[in-house]
Amino acid sequence: MYMLLAGTWMRSAAQYPASMVMLLLTQAVSSSLDLVAILIMFAHTPRLGGFSLAEVMFLYSTSGLSFSLADITLGTVERLGEHIRKGTLDTVLLRPVSPLLQIATEDFNPRRLGKLIPTGTMFVVALTRLDVHWTPVRVAVLPLMVAGGLWIFWALWVLSAAWQFAVVDGKQAGNSITYGGGFLTQYPLSIYGRDVLRGLTWVLPLAFVNWEPALYVLDRPDPLGLPVFFRFASPLVAAALSVLAALAWRGGLRRYQSTGS
Repeated sequence: MYMLLAGTWMRSAAQYPASMVMLLLTQAVSSSLDLVAILIMFAHTPRLGGFSLAEVMFLYSTSGLSFSLADITLGTVERLGEHIRKGTLDTVLLRPVSPLLQIATEDFNPRRLGKLIPTGTMFVVALTRLDVHWTPVRVAVLPLMVAGGLWIFWALWVLSAAWQFAVVDGKQAGNSITYGGGFLTQYPLSIYGRDVLRGLTWVLPLAFVNWEPALYVLDRPDPLGLPVFFRFASPLVAAALSVLAALAWRGGLRRYQSTGS
């Protein structure tokens, strides 16, 4: 059903192929500016928080892939507050399709795929420059890291949308978690200090997007001294967040009483 709804919007955008390609390339170029910022920083310092350029590129690209895929597939659920305010959520609820799927595929546009071009390219470049002894386990961790980060961002997006059932104009607060979380995980979390790192591990578990798995891949010690098990805990954290997100979403739908109530 998701592919059917998204494909409908894709076919609509494909009616203007030149515009679609230009928008995709524009998105790719604008997303590449972050790489320019990283290169500027490393033009003045050999390391950032003890991490080399290749290692920061690795962190940036793994976070970027997870975040971009989540934004592409589920990012429009942040519009829930607009639907509630305008009363259009009532129409969504009348259709025999999951309201989450309907809002997630709303205005699905191929241009958003442009975000994957710079992050995917940086990921490949980072892998070729990393000084890592590649073992079968380390290789297997790479796709699991991206998938785990994607799953965590999915859960956070649904949570931030469910928040809007209680606070209709809470979109910006939700964006501080989703988009803000995407920004935080692009760099070594150790640069933010131990207290922030604890918060990103135990309160808002963004450390499990790519930080903890990356410590294993890069053979780095954990600044908090956590056991090795935590390097592989991303799926468990994602599952726990998903349960919380599902409960929040279902609870919001049950308590929704239409516009003006």
